[in-house]
Amino acid sequence: MHPLSQFELKTYVPIHIGDLNLSFTNSSLWMLIAVAIIFALMALPTRGRAYVPGRVQAVAEMLYDATANMLYQATGRDGRPYFPLVFTLFTFLLVGNLQGMIPGAFTFTSHIIVTFGLAIAVFIGTTVIGFARHGVGFFKFFMPEGAPVWTAPLLVLIELISYISRPISLSLRLFANMLVGHTMLKVLGGFVFALGVAGVIPLAAQVAVTALEFLIAVLQAYVFAILSCIYLGDALHLH
Repeated sequence: MHPLSQFELKTYVPIHIGDLNLSFTNSSLWMLIAVAIIFALMALPTRGRAYVPGRVQAVAEMLYDATANMLYQATGRDGRPYFPLVFTLFTFLLVGNLQGMIPGAFTFTSHIIVTFGLAIAVFIGTTVIGFARHGVGFFKFFMPEGAPVWTAPLLVLIELISYISRPISLSLRLFANMLVGHTMLKVLGGFVFALGVAGVIPLAAQVAVTALEFLIAVLQAYVFAILSCIYLGDALHLH
């Protein structure tokens, strides 16, 4: 099969409202599966609130603590109200990336529309928070403190372009890593079968790349979440 065929969207339940396509696809299915996994991981094992947690509860608590520390380091105590948002982003992307490593699964984070949708939601949300907290004073964010006044036109333009490009860079980073990584795995897998006995060489490379892809899956979810925290910290503290 073509290495890019694994990213093809397949419609399971066609839903069209005028020109709007709301069909239920394989991407939608695996998003629901990701949500179900998160619910099973976070809600079910912690219902008993055992003092000595089991393995699954320990994983849930570890994810909770990691997200809380990430948010606190970037925003301080002011970021507490936004913990649910950051935790949802982190766990959703983490599970989505990891379940994409299952043979036959669909990696929905390999589609730019998904990653950009999440990135633009973070961008709009942090911008609204910035204006709600500082009013028109939020515009001071685009003029570095202590910079000469005569440099304002250039600095404001640079800062504005940098700010507007945030959702683009945030979404492209995750999308590109998932797309390239899974394409490479498919290409190497094809060489293994095509070369027969000599396929042991690409097989060794496949094992190494698979291990690397697991690391990247976790790392990219963390990077997306930590950058979201940093953007939130900028909106809260203007730095």
